[in-house]
Amino acid sequence: MRIELPREAQRFGANLFYGVQKVYELDSGPVADSLTYEPYFVIRQVPYETLNEIEKQMAIVVPMMNERLRLLEGILFAIPHSCLTIVVSNSPGEPVDRYNMEKNALENFRMFTKKDILVAHQKDPAIAKAFADAGYTAILGEDGRIKDGKAEGMIIGTMLAWLAGKKYIGFIDADNYIPGAVFEYVRAYATSFSLSQSSYSMVRMLWHSKPKIVESNLYFAKYGRASVITNDFLNRLISYHTGFETEVIKTGNAGEHAMSTSLALLLDYAAGYAIEPYHIINLIEKFGGLSESVHPEVMKQGVNVYQIESRNPHLHASKGEKHVQSMISSSLQALYHSSAASQTLKQEILAEMRRRRLIGRDEEPAQVTRYPALGSIDRDKFIKALDGQPFAAMLEKSSL
Repeated sequence: MRIELPREAQRFGANLFYGVQKVYELDSGPVADSLTYEPYFVIRQVPYETLNEIEKQMAIVVPMMNERLRLLEGILFAIPHSCLTIVVSNSPGEPVDRYNMEKNALENFRMFTKKDILVAHQKDPAIAKAFADAGYTAILGEDGRIKDGKAEGMIIGTMLAWLAGKKYIGFIDADNYIPGAVFEYVRAYATSFSLSQSSYSMVRMLWHSKPKIVESNLYFAKYGRASVITNDFLNRLISYHTGFETEVIKTGNAGEHAMSTSLALLLDYAAGYAIEPYHIINLIEKFGGLSESVHPEVMKQGVNVYQIESRNPHLHASKGEKHVQSMISSSLQALYHSSAASQTLKQEILAEMRRRRLIGRDEEPAQVTRYPALGSIDRDKFIKALDGQPFAAMLEKSSL
């Protein structure tokens, strides 16, 4: 891949938020060219061999529930072969056993491609027991099983990627209609990790466009309706602390994002649609210098946050106005209750949510459910609890 170096950056404590980078070639060749490392050359070429070595150390997590099998197949076709694919499904087993259909599709794909694929169900009692035995009970519902939700599936996937010994973890939404976009996202993840000067890195994708039909023609919208609001308030959060207005954050609701495992284990998680913006919020809370950090190694090295604009458009299933409003509401709730939010920002959030009728005139935003960092888990107890499970052998194989 050939990509431009960041034109701007916003520092906030140990966090370095890079401005959006553009992709100039999806495939820039097998070896580095002579201009790649020129000190003033603003375009960086990352050869195939470098990307492949990083992809060998990467797990791609696909959380899903009741998605069309054709969409799942397209995503599987697009994930580079060297990556470990982890599918965490919360699809029902009755009246139609959709989870079994998904497993059959995955097994068929694995038979033809010889690719490493790990599939787990979100409600698997063995996984719930592993979390309980390891002391991570916040994720469990009253029935003792893992709670419903995309965030909970992502936490399971992150844990399995860690147990598999992967250095990087990427996330792909399961409702993507364009396999080429998925391939580009994973390559962009690997490219950013190859450029990072820190062991603690995050990559967030900015869609080139979101096509939709307007007056019988394709209209390539630049930003989603929820993203515009979330980005605005995340930038206000930064601006009120630094004293300088910024628009650096463009990927507040990025479902397609990746992290180094070392960073993923240190971040707290938020449930529901708040999970993507909360990654940025929690970076500011933990490493923004607003309070003394319990992770001096991170404060010394710093956290690199990359934002990459894709060349492929992003086309996914339309889930309606209610879905958009829920995303906006969850994002603003997480911001409102953040320890980093100033009183000015809170008042602006209240005004926005009341204007949109997300809360009543005298109401305050509800708290979002938060989960503690996975680094506190007793890893050995978790592994022991999974002994004998179908995917245990895959974890052991991948960690070698």
